[in-house]
Amino acid sequence: MTPFLGELIGTMILIIFGGGVVAGVVLKGSKAEASGWIVITFGWGLGVAMAIYTVGQFSGAHINPVVTVSLAAIGEFPWRLVPLYVIAQLIGAFVGALVVWLHYFPHWEATEDADAKLAVFCTAPAIAHTPANLISEIIGSFVLVLGVLAIGANTFSEGLNPLIIGLLIVAIGLSLGGTTGYAINPARDLGPRLAHCLLPIAGKGGSHWKYAWVPVVGPLLGGIAGALFYRHVFIEHSGLAVAMALGIVAISLATGVLGALKRTSVSDA
Repeated sequence: MTPFLGELIGTMILIIFGGGVVAGVVLKGSKAEASGWIVITFGWGLGVAMAIYTVGQFSGAHINPVVTVSLAAIGEFPWRLVPLYVIAQLIGAFVGALVVWLHYFPHWEATEDADAKLAVFCTAPAIAHTPANLISEIIGSFVLVLGVLAIGANTFSEGLNPLIIGLLIVAIGLSLGGTTGYAINPARDLGPRLAHCLLPIAGKGGSHWKYAWVPVVGPLLGGIAGALFYRHVFIEHSGLAVAMALGIVAISLATGVLGALKRTSVSDA
């Protein structure tokens, strides 16, 4: 199997499990209906693990442009292969979303809530606040890439690494996912969002393209920052990464303060 096909199939598997668990929880008539956030986070985490087990030997199972670009940014992956991997990931995510749509076919018409249908395919903020939503995706993706690199540096029993990375995804979802739905993967969000736009889904609404740049830009920024932090602190023992981390914290605090001031000014008006 070629690396291109490996990334396509791996990302498809990820979306079948991830989009599938969301569909089971939010669509009407499903036996898993209303089973909650913990079910969703474990579905995504196990989906990541299964995808890595399936194609890791063929492509390294990046299954996420953030991982691909971040590894390239620290010299652990050739830049010339980045477009090939990203295209494969986007196609795989689209195909995975198509499979989920077919699997739950009668449930779309039974579900009246258009936002619930969109949630099966892509993320949306719990509270719409663009700077804060962007920061959430940056932080989640920073933790993702830092965690993946740190896990890879440890010695586990053979075959356990994918499962540990899956648990990392669960941890991110449980701890940080409640704000934006933790895309932390541009392909995971953009490919299925395009599928939602193009497929004849019964009773669907808009695909919320106005927000679509956040789960693309935020994860890429956070992932690259996480990779650089790992290299400079864990490998090169440099203070640069500490300064980067403090910068992220400062931006987060500034965003919160500005948001609070804006709300105060509106309420006073």
